[in-house]
Amino acid sequence: MRGKTALLGIALMVLCAAVIGNVTAQLPEESKDKLIHVSGTGKVTTTPDQAIIVFAVETENADVKIAQQENARKMDAVVKALKNAGIPEKDIKTAGYNIIPVTGENNWPITRSSDVPVTPDARIQFYRVINTLEVTLHDVNRAGEIVDLAVESGANRVDRFSFTLSDEKQQQFRSQALTAAVAQARGDADAVAAALGKTIVDVKEVNVGNSYVPMVYDGRYSGMEKAAGAAVATPLEAGEIDVTASVSISYIIS
Repeated sequence: MRGKTALLGIALMVLCAAVIGNVTAQLPEESKDKLIHVSGTGKVTTTPDQAIIVFAVETENADVKIAQQENARKMDAVVKALKNAGIPEKDIKTAGYNIIPVTGENNWPITRSSDVPVTPDARIQFYRVINTLEVTLHDVNRAGEIVDLAVESGANRVDRFSFTLSDEKQQQFRSQALTAAVAQARGDADAVAAALGKTIVDVKEVNVGNSYVPMVYDGRYSGMEKAAGAAVATPLEAGEIDVTASVSISYIIS
């Protein structure tokens, strides 16, 4: 009986050892690849194909309704003029609308966060109504013309002006910038491998960074009023714009 028990115990130990051996054999082994980690940045210089202009109509009156009505009349004239000039409705949108009560000798506005006036004199002197309009132009050569047209039609502020790229152009030049980034990374990797007496045999991993498309601002007219009916057309030059992209690549060497 003792012999049978001993044999059974030995059999169980052998079985356990076999199972443990199988589990251990299935664990993944650490990679033994020899790697070079490099990064590259690509840049493509091009000309903007899109302009974004933010106009505003600002009116003031002691009667808030009159201030609103005057503002609506002027903004309606601006929108009609832009549409008549061939700007599609989808490229014209309201960017903001504010009614600001102005009080006191210094004409400070009442804050929205408190009912307590910000000056000793809490009487409202007048109301300021600001309607802001964002216009997207797909012909950058018309930028100066559109600024003049909007001002002549009733806009009395140009709050922001910028040149940039359309979504289609951004994707096109991003692809080119990525190609340049990969070429730079590979060139660096080849140089390092050659210096080490090694050869690149494959790619282990690639990480693509974000692309960057800056907006070129022309600040000469931002936040300023431009006199309607000015004799000289507004000069706005698109210039050039850089699209950049980056990659990080791990190469296998031998």
